[in-house]
Amino acid sequence: MKICRYTYEGTIHTGIIEEDTVREIRGTVPDDMHPTGQVHPFAGIVLLPPSSPTKMIGIGVNYKIHARYGYTIPEQPLMFQKAISAITGHNSNIIYPASTRQLDYEGELAVVIGRKASHIAPDDVPAHILGYTCANDVTARDIQLREHNFGRAKCFDTFAPLGPWIETEMDPSDLLLETVLNGQKKQSCRTSDMAFSIIDIVAFVSDVMTLNPGDVISTGTPDGMGTMSVGDVVEVTIEGIGTLCNTVVSPLDRH
Repeated sequence: MKICRYTYEGTIHTGIIEEDTVREIRGTVPDDMHPTGQVHPFAGIVLLPPSSPTKMIGIGVNYKIHARYGYTIPEQPLMFQKAISAITGHNSNIIYPASTRQLDYEGELAVVIGRKASHIAPDDVPAHILGYTCANDVTARDIQLREHNFGRAKCFDTFAPLGPWIETEMDPSDLLLETVLNGQKKQSCRTSDMAFSIIDIVAFVSDVMTLNPGDVISTGTPDGMGTMSVGDVVEVTIEGIGTLCNTVVSPLDRH
């Protein structure tokens, strides 16, 4: 099932994508959702970020391939927070800030929480997951390297594209993840190369903070991350989900 948030004729809705239509739903996803009877043409909607979280967590250095390039795989998930104000959706713009000289893409698989989770055991993790979506952990790399932390470098407005929707029925353990920049493939890896599994990550984060329905955990990027310029089009495609597409614009073009 593909769940999306969207606007139709200026109004925000939540719905289930069914081929070329979207069936509007109301209530709490996933436990108390019900159709309203309204069906909108997919061609007439504008997709929004598929979740409206209370927090977004990122995970660093989470692919084993990083070890081949001199990175040390941490003993436990390396977590950081992305600003909620950084979240943007499919087909929206990534704003290139004037304060950075190196803007990088990082294609990632993101987990969307479905039920409140705190100190949950690994065996209980699947029951707390709503589904999965594509993410681009956009990073001002020069700022990250200069300041020696993820904070400011990953939290500018539009630095957390998510979408295009949430896929609820899939096994995330061995999916092909690819990032394409201006038609050229830059990243290609399978999620089976993760150092820490989805189960490991969600259980670990839930020991640190309560996860609320809609919260997002982006699970790290593989090898091949690289630099973007104004005018570039970046696409993150994950097998079984779809493609998240964004265009890089200058601050003058933010609107």
